[in-house]
Parts: sequence; C-alpha cells; structure tokens
Amino acid sequence: MIRFILALLPIIWLIAAMSILKFPGWKACLIALAVTACVSVIFWQMPLINMATAALEGACNALWPIIIVILAALFTYNLTLETKAMDKIKSMLAGVSTDKRVLMLLIAFGFGNFMEGMAGFGTAVAIPAGILVGLGFDPLLSVVTCLVINSTPTAFGSVGVPTTTMANITGMDVIAISGHVALIQLVVSFLLPFMAVIIIGGGVKALKGLVPFVLIADAAFLIPQYIAAQFIGPDLPDILGAIVSMAAMIAAARFLPMKKYPEYEVEAGSGLKGLTIPDAVKAWSPFILIFIFLLLTSTLVPAIHDPLAAFHSKMQFYAGDSPATLTFYWVNTPGVLILIAGFIGGAIQGASFPVMFGVLGRTVKNNIKTIVTICSVLAVAKIMGYSGMIGDIASVLVAVTGSFFPLISPLIGTIGGFVTGSGTSTTALFGALQVQTARAIGAEPLWLAAANLMGAGIGKMICPQSIAIGTAAVGLSGAESKILSKTILYTLLFALIGGAVCYLFPLLGLV
Repeated sequence: MIRFILALLPIIWLIAAMSILKFPGWKACLIALAVTACVSVIFWQMPLINMATAALEGACNALWPIIIVILAALFTYNLTLETKAMDKIKSMLAGVSTDKRVLMLLIAFGFGNFMEGMAGFGTAVAIPAGILVGLGFDPLLSVVTCLVINSTPTAFGSVGVPTTTMANITGMDVIAISGHVALIQLVVSFLLPFMAVIIIGGGVKALKGLVPFVLIADAAFLIPQYIAAQFIGPDLPDILGAIVSMAAMIAAARFLPMKKYPEYEVEAGSGLKGLTIPDAVKAWSPFILIFIFLLLTSTLVPAIHDPLAAFHSKMQFYAGDSPATLTFYWVNTPGVLILIAGFIGGAIQGASFPVMFGVLGRTVKNNIKTIVTICSVLAVAKIMGYSGMIGDIASVLVAVTGSFFPLISPLIGTIGGFVTGSGTSTTALFGALQVQTARAIGAEPLWLAAANLMGAGIGKMICPQSIAIGTAAVGLSGAESKILSKTILYTLLFALIGGAVCYLFPLLGLV
C-alpha cells in the first residue's frame, strides 16, 4: 500500500496544485515531473540514465506529432482572425434561422464540434460562446452549453491528438482505439444536443416542436463520426461529423416545417447578405484544405498515403530494457499537413508570407506554457511506466475493484480531465494504467483505453481552465463558481452513464 501511495504522489500533487493551490498548469506539471523523477529513483531504484532517457522519450513524443498539430491548428485559426475570414464565417452561421435553439445547435454543436476537431484547446468553447453572446444569448448559459457540448468530441479533438497519444503510449493500433472510442461515447454523445437545448432554453419545455430537428442534427453528426472513427482513424471524425451536421441543420432550418415560438425568437443575422460564393469559399478555404489534405493522405488513399509515409525515422531513447520505438513521420503527419493548408488558405485570403510567419511566431510564443505542460506530462507518464509505478497502481486497483473496475474506468479519466484540462495530458497520465488494469482483470484493453478518453472529455466540463476560457470569452470573470455548479451535475451524470456503458456493453456482447 505504501508503494501505491508513493506511485500516486505525482497525481495527488497535480490534483492539489491545480484545484486547491491554483498553480498554473505548466508549473504544476514541471513540479510533478520533478516529484516523479525523485520517487522513481529513490523508491523504485530506477537508474538516473534510465529516468532521464524515459523523460526525454516523453518530451520528444510530445513535440512530434502532438505539439506540432496543436500549433498548426491554432495557427490556422489565428490566421482566419488576422484576415477577418472568421467574421464572415460567424455572419454566415448567424443568418440561418431566427429560432435561438436552432442557432445554438448550429453554432455550439455544429461549428463548436468543427473547431474542436480542427483546433481544440478551448477554441470550441470560446468561439461559439462568444458568437452566441453577440447574438443576444445569456452569457452564463452560453458558456455552460458550450462546455457540455464539448465533452465527448474531445477524444477526436485537435485532429485526433488525444487518441493518437493513447496509441503512442500503449502501442495499440490507433484506428482500433478510435473505433472503440466512437462506440463507447455513443450514448452520451446522443444526449448532448438534447441537453444543450434544455440548458439554453431553461428546461425540458425548450424541446417542444424541435425534437425532429435535434434528431437530424444528432444523426448527421454521429453517423459520419462513427464511420470515420472506424475506418479512417481519429483525425477526421469530429470534422466530418460537424460538416455533415451543419449542412443537415441548414437544410432542415430551411425546409423542415417548424412552428415559431415567440419566446425562442431572436433577431436574424446578416447571413449571406452581400456575400458571394467566392467570398464564402475564401473564408472557409483553410478548413476546406485541411479536410481535403487529411482525407487524401489517410489510409483510404494508399497511392498518396504510402509514399508520403515512407519519409519517417524510427528512434529509441530509453536506455533500459525493452525500450519503445518511436516513429516520426516527417510529411504524412497532421501537423505538417495543417500547416501547409494554413499557409495556402492564408494566401488565398490575401495574407502575405511575412504576415503569416508573424502569426505563426505569435502562436508559438503564446503557447510556450502549453508546450512545457504537455512535454512535462508525457515525461511523467514515461517515467511512471518504465519504472513500474503504473504497474503498482494497477495491481492495487485490480485487488480492490476486480472485475468491477470498468464501472470506474471513465471516472478515472474524468478526474484526469478535471486536473489537467486536456484529453492529451489525461491520456498520458492514465492511458497505460487503464490498459494494464484491463489486462490484469481480463478486460479488453482497447475498451478501457476508450473509456479513459471518454472520461477525459467529461472531466473538461468542470476543469478550471476550460471554465476560465469560457468566462473570458463572454466577459464573465468572477462567475466561475456559478458555471461550475451548473456543469458539475452534467459531469456526474455523464460519468455514471459512461461507467454503465463501459461495464455493460461487453457483457451484452456489443464490443
């Protein structure tokens, strides 16, 4: 039991530092790395060279392909702000309907999921919440709605980085993990748009006359997301699902007979007034190119994928026994492809190369702390894995919970999401633990890896930094506790549903 507590010290520190002591994430994670290094050397007798090379492996794994994706996605978004293309995108979205429930679903569910798939890291909360408030929505309810919606899309956020990280950490097939994630999240994901309407409309009564529209939006997102996750991998599920869902909602808003309710009517946006088709294509061009590039270079198009994938290097860093082999793809990796799409899209929108490189430089500079945080967390995960700390935690969890561990598996991910505010960091912390525990109790490792990814997104609803991003976007500084009190109920509900699904689906033969 002493070894169990010692092995948990880095995690206990992160919980205390970020939820009680209010440390910035990067500082808390750097200290967690120091704690992990000391504990592994002193109590697990890990040689210094092994500890150092394990940390180096984690940091390098973070830099490529994870951080390059994050920076590329944020660069593309920042570039659309620089060229004012985002203003046109907002205008197009806001002009679809005068029913605030329809607008909320289009902006928070459709466009929010699109931004999560493209960029992640708070953009899927900040941008939709800001647009909603600009249209006259209640600021607090707008933030709560966007936080709830942004829960399950997290696993496929930032072009699939959390799920890709799980594959890197565990050595399991990335498409197999992706498919399991899509399956385990189906129940909670299905409920999200209904919950969102109830929140923004002030109760269940807000669903009146809108259930067919919600079902269309829901199915149009979930079906393409599920198919993409099963056959393409984690890069495109959110993006593809969001594109199809937005198109379906726009068509439904125009052609589906819907009764007007005065209490839900808002002033119409400018929409496409004065906006030509070339203008619209130009505004969306970086995102269109990202979608095309990721699709064409996926395994669905081997004639392009295979030659590009040949440009890679295999490296081993860990100096101890059984080192992992990291494969660095230098061209056919989402980060590089997004960067290329971003530069081409920026040029289409009229940005000069000095301007684009300036935006890229600011993006990197503004995210130094994020880089430090992710490098530190992955270094912690690698040291804990190689030293045996994760194995010791898993053995105790097995002894205590036995075959019932799947019931709390998503909850562990939820705690990670709350502490770190990141699906990627949660995966690095608990991914190997979930897989080792699964093997010890005879459960499917892919299934519990998926449970961890689902839990991480659920935990982000109550994460202090997610809430802070939302309040900053709508000018509600100081209202964090009010938002937390509303989102925590949905967090607990989704964690309970997730645990039930995680435990029951294998028993019913659905996995």
